[in-house]
Amino acid sequence: EMQWFHADDYIDFLRRVNPDNAHQFQKELTQFNVGRSGGDCPLFDGLYEFCQSYTAGSIDGARKLMAGSADIAVNWSGGLHHAKRSEASGFCYVNDIVLSILELLKFYPRVLYIDIDVHHGDGVEEAFYVTDRVMTLSFHKFGDMFFPGTGDIWDVGAGVGEYYAVNF
Repeated sequence: EMQWFHADDYIDFLRRVNPDNAHQFQKELTQFNVGRSGGDCPLFDGLYEFCQSYTAGSIDGARKLMAGSADIAVNWSGGLHHAKRSEASGFCYVNDIVLSILELLKFYPRVLYIDIDVHHGDGVEEAFYVTDRVMTLSFHKFGDMFFPGTGDIWDVGAGVGEYYAVNF
């Protein structure tokens, strides 16, 4: 399910890499922004299993909403909104939000995603920037070199997704 959004080579890397064999993955560590000295996405034992766990919780929550067995779904370990298709970012490795939205789109024609984190939900916005099926609404701090440096009020989407990205 993680490969619904993420690149196969990225997920394969997360599955195979660990602190003991990291020296075998020097190119990929840089390419995928994992385990870099001073970076914000450290490599640790059980990384892949951690990603599986929080992602499964979010996708399961989406499924419960679609089935009508829940009115509200919260995954306290989820919400890793900075992960990109082929890159970890901001302590986020797998974007469980994007995967959950993709699950919801199997049932609903459109989804409104509201992000109230102090950091812009760049990974989610980027994933849906050119579609009108998902509106991303992000309330965050912007400017003054604040991470991740995206989410200007003028970033509004593109193509059929124009005006489906809203940043405050």
